[in-house]
Amino acid sequence: MIALQGIHKSFKVAKRSGGLGQAVKSFFVREHTIVEALHDISFTVNEGEIVGYIGPNGAGKSTTIKVMSGILVPDRGACSIMGFTPWKERKAYVQHIGVVFGQRSQLWWDVPVIDSYELLRDIYRIPPADYQSNLSLLTETLELGDLLQTPVRQLSLGQRMRCEIAASLLHGPKVLFLDEPTIGLDAVSKIAVRQFIKTINKEKGVTVILTTHDMSDIEALADRILMIGKGTLLYDGSLGELRRRFGTQRTITADFREHAAPVDIPGAARLSWSPERAVYSVDTEQVLIASVISSLAEQVDLVDVAVETKPVEELIVQLYKEHQI
Repeated sequence: MIALQGIHKSFKVAKRSGGLGQAVKSFFVREHTIVEALHDISFTVNEGEIVGYIGPNGAGKSTTIKVMSGILVPDRGACSIMGFTPWKERKAYVQHIGVVFGQRSQLWWDVPVIDSYELLRDIYRIPPADYQSNLSLLTETLELGDLLQTPVRQLSLGQRMRCEIAASLLHGPKVLFLDEPTIGLDAVSKIAVRQFIKTINKEKGVTVILTTHDMSDIEALADRILMIGKGTLLYDGSLGELRRRFGTQRTITADFREHAAPVDIPGAARLSWSPERAVYSVDTEQVLIASVISSLAEQVDLVDVAVETKPVEELIVQLYKEHQI
């Protein structure tokens, strides 16, 4: 459904030192530097996938989304989405995609939400029956009933983002691009947005490309991760593969009845000890979790055991370090 091949994109950025003299000089002689935002970006996405597109600030995530949505034209390379070249066949292409930028709005600020929806209906030339059907579904699943008659400027951020997502789906797109859709949302709104994304992906087969800095979004939604850094694609694989690559370390926290003397377990590094709790670090490639717990149970009277993996954020940081980002 989506295929990018050798995409490059550079920007010319004005360059000036501080000070009044440099400010005056810049009126007559402009200095520029070339920043390569994307360098040889290539990947494919199959129909119905949810792909998390991650990377540090300035890595090129939003630039890639803008190329795929037809907003930017790359310097070179090929992009085919549902058979369209986004920047060449934009008018026909946008009928089949939805785009949500977390910090940009497609709703009119001073009018009720429903007025924006009706204008979008006319822009996309959505048949009346399809519009009503889609609006009913979106209103129910995103709980928009009380919001449709409210001016956008009176909505909270979470309410507005739910309305923005609905606006991007009124015309029934096959591909949805989400750029930081949960930025600034409270926990309840985040869960509602995530659940809705899962629903449209499962029931309508909508392909979703999600850029975010919130790794809990990635864990909750993405089947696959694409990681970009300094404009270059660094990783393409599942979260499970990433865990197997960097996440073999486990932390075992054991609670037990009072036991003064510290207990050492072969193959496990003791991180802390108190008379009723111990914490060990274990590399699962070297020793089995079960054998560590069994050895500990032979020496103390266990009450509770918790095994924790590394947070996704730490795995991502390790991957960044590997590529010296």
